[in-house]
Amino acid sequence: MTKTSPTKKTPKSPANSEMNARAKTTRPSGQIERCPWPGINDPIYAEYHDTEWGVPQLDSRALFEKIVLEGFQSGLSWLTILKKRDAFREAFDGFDPEKIAGYNSNKLAKLITNKEIVRSQAKIASAVQNAKAYLRISETEPFSEFVWAVVDGKPIINHFKSFDQVPTETEQSRALAKKLKAAGFRFVGPTTMYAFMQSVGMVNDHLVDCPRHAECAKLQKAMIAQAKRVTSGATGSAAPAASHRTV
Repeated sequence: MTKTSPTKKTPKSPANSEMNARAKTTRPSGQIERCPWPGINDPIYAEYHDTEWGVPQLDSRALFEKIVLEGFQSGLSWLTILKKRDAFREAFDGFDPEKIAGYNSNKLAKLITNKEIVRSQAKIASAVQNAKAYLRISETEPFSEFVWAVVDGKPIINHFKSFDQVPTETEQSRALAKKLKAAGFRFVGPTTMYAFMQSVGMVNDHLVDCPRHAECAKLQKAMIAQAKRVTSGATGSAAPAASHRTV
C-alpha cells in the first residue's frame, strides 16, 4: 500500500483551518464519538461526516465538483460550503463540466451577483478554467483515473489517534496539485488537495476511535482488493514470455 509522506507542522493554511482546530473540540457526552470537528453537532455537518467524508469516490463528475468546491472553500469553513452546496449545484448546472466550460460573460455576471453562493470573481473564473482543463484531460483518460493515479488507485488507510498527527499536506497531495496545475487547474494547492483527498476517500483520516474509520476502511480495502484482482487478471492474461513482469 502506498505510504503517506506527511509534511510536519507548518504555518496553518486557511484551506485546512478546520482540520487544524478539530483536535481542540470536545464531544458532548452520550453522543457518537465522531471525529471532533468544530461544528460537528450541526446536522448538515454530522451527516456529511457520517455518509460522505472518507468514502472512496470514483465518479469523475463528482470529483470535479469536489475540487471546485474545495477551491471555493479556501479561506472559509467547509460547513459554510456545505450549507451553500445545493445553491452551488443549481447555479453551476449540476457541475456539468461541458456546460461550465461554455459560460459566457452574461452567465458569469449572473453568478457574481448570486447571493446564495460564494461571490468571488477569481473563484468563479477558476471554475470555468477548471472545467475546460477537465474536458482536455477527459479526451485522453477518465478524470477519475487521472486523479487516483497519485495513490496508484489504492486508498491510503491511516491510523491516527489524534488530529495532531494528521498532516496538512503530503507527498501525494503535492503531486496531485502539481499535476492539476500543469493541466490548467487553479485553486488546487497542496493543502487544498489534501483536504480533497481526505473527503473523497483517497486517504482515510478518520480518527481510529471514530466509527467511520472502520466503515470507510472496509470500503477502501474492498477497492484495494479489486485493484489487486484486476492487476492479477492482467498479469495472468499476458503472454507466457511476459508473465514475469511486474504490473
